[in-house]
Amino acid sequence: MSKVIYEIVEHDGGWAYKAGSVYSETYRTHDQARAVAESAAARQRLGGATTGISYEDRQGQWHSEVAKGDDRPGTHVEG
Repeated sequence: MSKVIYEIVEHDGGWAYKAGSVYSETYRTHDQARAVAESAAARQRLGGATTGISYEDRQGQWHSEVAKGDDRPGTHVEG
């Protein structure tokens, strides 16, 4: 199982959460950023419907596969 870590960080004169190298919008307080990160982490864990997906890789090749609705990552908020 993959794991997504949401890290609370200072950003643009306020606070944001970061997943990998992607930042959220900026919030005035650490508590606000943490609350939004906790909510995002909880939604990330929710299952959905199994469905077909298509995507293009970095080499420009298209792929089709089935995405299982119950294949969700673990999540954790730090900071």
